[in-house]
Amino acid sequence: MRLPPLKAWFRHALTRTRQQAGEALAQTDALPNLADGQDAQGATAVAPHWTASRLAIESQLWGDGYLFPGGGAELARLARPLGLSSASTVLLLGTGTGGPPASLVQDFGVWVVAHEADPVLCQHSADRIARAPRAVAKRATVAGFDSLAPMFRPRYCNHAIVMDTLRDAPLEPMLAAVTSALKPHGQIVMVELVADQPLNPADPAIAPWLRLEGRGPALHSALAISRGLSRLGLDVRVEEDLTEHHIKLALTGWHDMVLRLAANRPPADQAAAVVMEAEMWTRRMRLLQSGKLRLIRWHAFAGAAAG
Repeated sequence: MRLPPLKAWFRHALTRTRQQAGEALAQTDALPNLADGQDAQGATAVAPHWTASRLAIESQLWGDGYLFPGGGAELARLARPLGLSSASTVLLLGTGTGGPPASLVQDFGVWVVAHEADPVLCQHSADRIARAPRAVAKRATVAGFDSLAPMFRPRYCNHAIVMDTLRDAPLEPMLAAVTSALKPHGQIVMVELVADQPLNPADPAIAPWLRLEGRGPALHSALAISRGLSRLGLDVRVEEDLTEHHIKLALTGWHDMVLRLAANRPPADQAAAVVMEAEMWTRRMRLLQSGKLRLIRWHAFAGAAAG
């Protein structure tokens, strides 16, 4: 499928999503005028952080325990080039609500040292791993970390997978902390949303998206991340633009969501979460399609002196 038809479908699908979810909200004032991204006072609506309703919507969109398009299948695709085995220990940054660490153990038999900066997501992930079958629970750990002063166990992991974790944190400390956690000849797979030109937080196309996603405006550029990896002695073998792939995965998730909404009208709290999430994705897609945002994958190799 070419991108223009996908764009047209997305506009149509989200219109249907708002209509279907809006029926469940008809007797409430939970989200007035959200179709244009405005609340009743004209200020851009702000997504609640990680409420139970929002997390339930995320799992419906991307798979149980996941917060990104493609879910477990996409994580497996990203991890496969690392050549993982039961002898591998993987540093995972970005745990979702526990889906990624559990899937890595189940799919590859690895040991997973998972860290999550968001305390709510960290707790959900730790709880999920604690409830998991013993084969998973004994091979995965989950802990928080401070993205402003990151520290991980040095020279402990064979490889690292970093899932949209840099965000607007200081670049050099984050990359240095990940690199220092690697054993010699380790590998890093990193997926990050980037802005190649500085984002203007006053831009009416940017400000609502930042508020809805809970992000700061200082996203890193692809070039800055590549140079940062190289300065740490890593050999960057792959720098791949996943933007169109990301858009298609998102559209698939929303297509399935629209079908579910058509079959089962959600309760008001979930309908509100659907509308808010649809609004956020509408804005993200516009920025991706305009080139103001891109999703990039890096695959980098450490030398014998890693860490």
